[in-house]
Formats: sequence, structure tokens, C-alpha cells
Amino acid sequence: MSESHRYCVILAGGIGARFWPVSREDRPKQFLQLTHDEGSFLQETYARMSRSFPEGHIFVITLARYRDMVLEQLPGLPDDHVLIEPYSRNTAPSVALATYTLLNIDPEATVLVTPSDHIISDKLLFDKTVSDAIEYASRGDALVTLGIVPTRPDANFGYIQVTGGAGAHESGKPLKAKTFTEKPDPELAQVFLDSGEFLWNSGIFVWKAGTVRAEMERCCPEITRLWQGWEKALNGPDAQGFVERIYADIPRISIDYALMEKSDRVWILPAKFGWTDIGNWESLYDYLSRHDRDGNSARTAGPLLMKDNANDIIYSTPSGKLTVLRGLRDYLVIDTDDVLMVCPRDDKKIKDLIAEVAMPNYEEYR
Repeated sequence: MSESHRYCVILAGGIGARFWPVSREDRPKQFLQLTHDEGSFLQETYARMSRSFPEGHIFVITLARYRDMVLEQLPGLPDDHVLIEPYSRNTAPSVALATYTLLNIDPEATVLVTPSDHIISDKLLFDKTVSDAIEYASRGDALVTLGIVPTRPDANFGYIQVTGGAGAHESGKPLKAKTFTEKPDPELAQVFLDSGEFLWNSGIFVWKAGTVRAEMERCCPEITRLWQGWEKALNGPDAQGFVERIYADIPRISIDYALMEKSDRVWILPAKFGWTDIGNWESLYDYLSRHDRDGNSARTAGPLLMKDNANDIIYSTPSGKLTVLRGLRDYLVIDTDDVLMVCPRDDKKIKDLIAEVAMPNYEEYR
């Protein structure tokens, strides 16, 4: 298809709560540099997408309070390419906002929607996969998801079962989606891996704007009915007021639940490029290959002294500060200028602890 009809939308409105206390409400995860890459998650995503999309065809969706931060980190992004959500309502409302905005710009648009917190290796393979997905979506009415060929039974990811039987993904051709499972337990994840019928749900989608609009109207009318009059309103002087009124009533729901699990037009393009969804401290631990012989993963701005520790995640941001640890096994130790968090590497315990920070007594630390 012509590059003039290719567009990319980067979702960058989350607050990264599972990366607290490094990720905060005033500077969430997507604006941080937590990995070995040179830029923040957002900057790396924008640079990656810039290889596949023409200049001026990349949009970023974020909350109003992060608008200036987006423009600061992406100085080449036009101001009007930052789409503002008044409230965080998960990904289905974000997709609706992007879809109606792009339909006003180009009714023939084919759009790739991507999170801003993925790490991608194998650049050439990624670029080819994106190109193949765009070509496939632009030729018909498919809602395409990139499905990552799994390499381990990871319970942190969503899984999609595809048609064709065991090993069908080896063809590299799009496969019809069969079932969706959100973050199975480790035992079920192993069953999925052994079956050869499941792919990881990357959360990267490609579709024609007109197709996703029609499917959302069919599958989640509770969202689309709120957008009546969008053609004129989004081009009018009170476009942001129109969006704010919609978001006051719009449901909080992901695009997977609202659309992808209901539609019969979902196709999965198998992908083999290196992919990591950095959703929490555990996924960062898995990504950081620099573990010592005892399985500890440490990144500290100052010196570190450890003894008799195993399988710990240590992350310290204050410079010139000595971190000393002994006898900790399977622990998370996060040290920032104003918060020290020490917690077992247990996802439920970490979530419970972070939830306590939502109490009014700790507002200044959120």
C-alpha cells in the first residue's frame, strides 16, 4: 500500500504503577530510561516506529498532564500529533479517540497501535513484520495482532490460541484467532507452550481505521455511541471539550476485552523478533541478562556490596550512595531519593504493598 496512508499511534498515558517507586504519577515509566537502551521507553518506541512510518504520520496518545513531557522527549513531534485524554480509561477509549481523529485526517488510513513500553530486538525482522502486517490489514477487513512465538512458559503475558493446529505459526502467515487467555498460571502457560497452538499477545495491533470503527460499533456500542457527531466536533473549536464530555461517561475497558475477544475478524501474524513487555519488576529482571552467579540483578548509581544474596532485584538511583545487602534471597530492593522499598519477589505481595501507597497518608510519594 502507499506509505501516505500508513499511520502509527503510540499509547503513552499509563502511570506505570507496578514500577513504583521509580515510576511516579508526575513522571511515569514511559518517560524513564530503565534498560540498557539510550533513551526512555517512549523515545525508543518513537525511533523504532519512525523507521516504518512517514514523517508526520506518528501520533502519541497521553494524558493532559504528560503532554509537555511528550513534546520535551520527542522534539520532532508536531504539537497537534499529541492526542490528549482527560482521564485514563484503558486502551479501548484510546483506540476510539485515535480512530476518529485519523478518519478525519485520512479515511483510507491503515493504523498500527502500539504500547510505549516494549523492548524490541532484531530491528530488521521487526520492520519486515510491521510491513507485512500493514500490507495484510490494508487489503481486507482484518484486525491484525502481532503474536509473538513464545520461548518459555511465561505467566506474565496474555496468550492467543490460533487455528491450524500445532506448529501452524511456522508458516509465518496470518492465522485466525481462536481463544484469548489473560496471564495464565505457570502450569497452564506450560500447557500452552507444549501445545504449539498459542502465541503471546503483543498488544500491537494493525487495522484499517474504517474497519476498526465498524467493528467497535458492532462489538462495543457502549463506547462508540458516545462519539456521535465526531466528524464536525473533532474539527471544531471545542474539540477537546467534546472529548472531555465523552470521557466523563466512557467505560474503563481494554481493547482486548471490548473488541478483540468479540470480533470474528481477528487474525494473528506470527512474529519471531525479540520482544519483551516491561510491565513490572519481574519482567525487567527477566530482560536484564546481567545477573551475577547467584542470580542477582543489580543496577545502582553508587557502589554495591553484597554477600550471601540470591535472586534479588536491586535498583538504586541516588548517586554516591553505598548499598550494602546481606542474606536476602528472592527480594526486591528499590531505593530512590525519598523511598526505600524492600519486599519479597512475590507479585501479589508487591501489588498489595503498592496499593497501600494509594492511601492519603502517602500522597506525596505517589
